[in-house]
Formats: sequence, C-alpha cells, structure tokens
Amino acid sequence: MAATNFDIKSIVRPNILALKPYRCARDDYSTGVLLDANENAYGPALNPTSEAAVSSSGLDINRYPDPHQHDLKNLFAKFRSIQGGPENFFLGVGSDEVIDMLFRVFCVPGKDAVLITPPTYGMYSVCAQINDVQVHKANLTLDGQFQLNVEEIEKQVAAHPNIKIIFLCSPGNPTGSALSHESMKRVLTMPNYKGIVAVDEAYVDFIDAGKEGSTATWVKDYPNLVVMQTMSKSFGLAGVRLGVAITSPDIALYMNATKAPYNIASTTSRVAQEALQPKGLEILHNHISIMVQERDRLLEAFKSISGLGRVLGTNDSNFVLVEILDKEGKPSNDRAFKIYTDMASRQGLVVRFRGTEIGCEGCVRITVGTPEENDVVIRRLTEQLSS
Repeated sequence: MAATNFDIKSIVRPNILALKPYRCARDDYSTGVLLDANENAYGPALNPTSEAAVSSSGLDINRYPDPHQHDLKNLFAKFRSIQGGPENFFLGVGSDEVIDMLFRVFCVPGKDAVLITPPTYGMYSVCAQINDVQVHKANLTLDGQFQLNVEEIEKQVAAHPNIKIIFLCSPGNPTGSALSHESMKRVLTMPNYKGIVAVDEAYVDFIDAGKEGSTATWVKDYPNLVVMQTMSKSFGLAGVRLGVAITSPDIALYMNATKAPYNIASTTSRVAQEALQPKGLEILHNHISIMVQERDRLLEAFKSISGLGRVLGTNDSNFVLVEILDKEGKPSNDRAFKIYTDMASRQGLVVRFRGTEIGCEGCVRITVGTPEENDVVIRRLTEQLSS
C-alpha cells in the first residue's frame, strides 16, 4: 500500500519551490558551431600523446558535459528494471552529493530534522550538520542482526513532526545487514509521516540470490521513496564518483532543478556507460560472485581464530564486521583499536575500527579483498590475537 498522505509541495523548501533552474542555450541547441558557453574552442591543454589525452579521446573535454545525461540514465533504468526512464533519476558526484541534495531540497536550515537508524553511515549526520538540520535517532535492534525498530521510528516521528527525511541503509554500513522489506514498507506507509524515506543501497548487489534485494522498483508505487545507489562498490568505479537516486518524477524534478548544471563529468559518464554494456555487466556479476565466495571464506576462517568473537549483522555486503575479544572473552575496544593501529602502522594492513558505534563494541570492519589480500587478513589477525 503506497503512502496516501504524501504531498511533495508541502515538504519541499519554499525557496526551491520558487526556484527558476539555471538554463543555457545548450539545453535547447547542442549541435552546430557552439559559441554560446565561452568554452575554449582550441581544445584541452594536454600533450596529445599523454595518457590523459589518449584516455579522454573523443570526449570533447574542452566542452561542458551533457547536463541531462539521458543516455546514462536510460542504461541504468534498464539495468535496474525501472519502469519509466530519465525522469526517475538524479545523478550526483557520488552518493554523498545525492544525500546532500536531499537536505538542500527538503530541509530548511535551523528548522527541519532528519531521522537516522544507528549504527549507520556517518555522512547522514555530517550533511545534517553542514546544512544546520537536527538529527533524531531510532537505533537498529542491538541483537547483532541490526534490523529496524519500527515502533521507535513511529515514536520519533510522532514526537518530532519536523522530520523531513528518514534515512535507511540497506545493507547497512557498518552492519552489513539488509533490512527486511516488510519493515521498510511499514516505514513508507506510516500514516502520520509526510516526509521522504531515503533507502541507501550502496551495497545491494552483494545480497545473496534468493534473499530480499533492491527496493528500486518500488518507486512506481511509493511517491515518497528515494533509492540511493552508487557505482563505487559492486561496479568497482569509486574513482569516477557517480551516485544515483531512483525516485518519483516529482522528486527527481526538484533534485535536478537544484543541482549544478554540469555536475557529471564527460569522463565519468563515458566510463559508467561502458560498465553498463553487456560485457561490463558480465564482469560485474563475475566479480560479485568471487567477492561473495571470498566473504564466505573469511567467515569460515574467522571461526577458528582464537580471540575473535561474533561476526555481527547478516553479512549482505562486501565486508565483515567482527568482534575482537579480550583475555576474558568479552568484546574489547582497547584491544580492537590496538590491533587496528598496529596492523596499519607496522604490518601494512588497513581495516576500520568501528568500536565506537552503538552495538559494535570491540568491532573491526574488514573489506573483502582479493584472495591474496584475504590470506593476509587471516594471517595477520591470527598473529595479532595469539600474542
């Protein structure tokens, strides 16, 4: 059942409702002798035989990029089986721009609020502080599974009617847990909530087949839903910085109207479009399969390393969240932090200490690497915990 009380114009910031988006001649005319944008018609200042020049060949990088990126959006719509097309998409410089754009479109500084579900991705709170927006919290279940506490979310929404956005991370970071679809639908249809629900699916492609996966196709049924994805994780394109919002045409319209006119570089678009071709998708699925196998190998190896505790979460991502125990067998932030810093500074292995996050005492988060890198992880942890 879709949200029936959602009125986008009632939650968009008044100045955004009144905004006249930046327009240029290139929006209407993109061929011919182009002397409208004060570009350098003589070309880029690059050695023509340099790697930079060769790799950008044919892109006309002396020209501003396509401000609309319809070709890229169409490819992504096909990949995610989205009914519709470019009108359902906003593209950002990484998911972080997508997150920030939601604040800029919906949250009035000094007045409005968002809700997060700790432990969760830190950029939601960072963007809130940058935009002078309050943050309210409804912790995930702290039983090691990290699922939504919908009743607590409902309480927070009732107590704070200025909440404009609820951020749900699925699979979560640092939890690695995919949230149940039933619980997310309950949040989307809360009768007293009139704001946006943003589902961050940065790690969605690592969920095992047969389990509940992406919610991207839900946007046709839930006008208050924004699904955030990225090409940084499963696609292995963190360096090109491309984030994606899949949402209703109404929400996408306001996000696209608010963005900078040429935010997606020609080089980024070219690489992303190549990755969405059949050969690129074949490589994508092969890499995902290998990473999932390696994740399972790490999980199995960790069972026999004395000094490791529980692996938390439901392991639906490309990382593992595991407890470091003290000599008494209890999760220990002190020992976890010492091991983290010693491995990074002395042994050349960098993981992430997550012990300060609620429900993650004594935890380190370890990205699934290549088989050789994962062998190093197993060996180093065994050495560290034997001392």
